[in-house]
Amino acid sequence: MISTKGRYALRVMIDLAAQNSAGYVPLKEIAERENISKKYLEIIVRELVSAKLLMGVSGKGGGYRLARRPEEYSVGEILDVTESSMAVVACLDKDAEACPRADTCDTLPMWSELNQLIHDFLYSKKLSDLV
Repeated sequence: MISTKGRYALRVMIDLAAQNSAGYVPLKEIAERENISKKYLEIIVRELVSAKLLMGVSGKGGGYRLARRPEEYSVGEILDVTESSMAVVACLDKDAEACPRADTCDTLPMWSELNQLIHDFLYSKKLSDLV
């Protein structure tokens, strides 16, 4: 399941792409347009800046902007920054301990296939597709 944090990160990225601005957009404006708490967005954009998906500048005339063109971002890349795991079952999480039943699990191939389908779908969708 995609968390609120992941959905809001995607909304911030879409908002910035829709602004189509070479300048920086104040977080307050994004928060108002998206009807999301500015405090919560501060946490999210900090992660997006750390991942180099956004560029941020403080002070007068500051704000945030995309680091690349919208067509250069995949939805999967954005969600991977904010989601601790995108695995459909715990045993497929990247940090999961080896499952003692993996060799005999009748459902593992199905879960693995679903995991891959979701991954491929999210990485095939570009930010520009959502604007």
